[in-house]
Amino acid sequence: MSSNVGTIANVIVATLILLGAVLTLLSAIGAIRLPDVYTRSHAISKSTTLGIMCILLGAFLHFLIENNHFNSRLLLGIVFIFMTSPVAAHLISRAAYYANVERWEGTVRDDLKEKAGGK
Repeated sequence: MSSNVGTIANVIVATLILLGAVLTLLSAIGAIRLPDVYTRSHAISKSTTLGIMCILLGAFLHFLIENNHFNSRLLLGIVFIFMTSPVAAHLISRAAYYANVERWEGTVRDDLKEKAGGK
């Protein structure tokens, strides 16, 4: 592998890992700063999922480019995180709604009101 290709590959890997770390940090800030379980769940599920996927993709590319090692476990991790994290956040939010967890006073719309029996 030529020096330029290795340098470009290292920049791509470093960018993916740094982007993943920043997204995960934003998720942690959202979990602390947002007012209720519904908005926290949204922030955590979206940015953490994308952040972890970026970190795993960066690690996958690093091992593939630097060591010529195809790591299928990293790809499976990306797929499973992509499938399970948003679904888990949705189910947690739905359970909180049906358990009558208070919403933030600034909430202006309740799409589940008709489905839940007019709460």
